[in-house]
Amino acid sequence: MATSKSEAAALTPRNPLPLSSAQEAAVREIYHKRVRGYCADEIRNFAACALHRTFSATWVCRPERHIMNSCMLVHATQHEQDAAREEWFATRGQRMQEREAKERKKAEQEKFHREWWGLPPKEAEQEEANTD
Repeated sequence: MATSKSEAAALTPRNPLPLSSAQEAAVREIYHKRVRGYCADEIRNFAACALHRTFSATWVCRPERHIMNSCMLVHATQHEQDAAREEWFATRGQRMQEREAKERKKAEQEKFHREWWGLPPKEAEQEEANTD
């Protein structure tokens, strides 16, 4: 049974790899950032209207709120979610390099701290703990 290319594309899942909850939260943050970026002017207008108002912002800023919400609804689509997921996967290597650089810097700072205060190297402490 041969399937055409378009049928095969339609059968492939949108989310091929299951992600952990922390990874899904990161994808969701990218998605929200993208949608807020599209509607930045509308959000800014609503925030300017609501500034220095308390409960009166509910009815005074109603037109701005409706404009902001309609903009966000227009841009909050499955396509944007997929684009955010693709962006997350595309920047995966960069995040890994940043994490490794941060770990190296932390190790260097810990080594400097131990040398400064005359503490034994971390390996010596671990050996002493193992012999006890």
